[in-house]
Amino acid sequence: MVSHVLVPLDGSPQSWAAFDHAVSNYAGETITALHVVDPLEGVYSDYGGDGYYDARTHERAVERGEALGDQARERADDAGILETTVLETAVETGQTARTILEFADENDVDLVVMGSHGRSGVARILLGSVAETVTRRAPVPVTIVR
Repeated sequence: MVSHVLVPLDGSPQSWAAFDHAVSNYAGETITALHVVDPLEGVYSDYGGDGYYDARTHERAVERGEALGDQARERADDAGILETTVLETAVETGQTARTILEFADENDVDLVVMGSHGRSGVARILLGSVAETVTRRAPVPVTIVR
């Protein structure tokens, strides 16, 4: 039985489709919308090797994640599930796939529902796939929504 569903959100149409799938299929349970901020957000290089860190840029990325959480709450409210469903939001900083996996492990998640960007061929080989990595390494079932 599924009682806690994790939905990683990046603001893409695929991640919203995953969120909507979770809302439609797991109303009455706990749904956590997680946004992961890249730790390099705010790091700039001067091509001399030193570079610098702009804390404000990182703060804006965190604020964007919080805004995605607010949008998730609005979508859940529009679906009419908030009276029976616990909706949690979280913003974490880290490498995306690793952070999703750690969050799932540390928060007793029963299922991960996430969007797929549908990369194939060379793009998938060169860029990798967060969804593929999470699917291969997750300690719980993963549903990929297109």
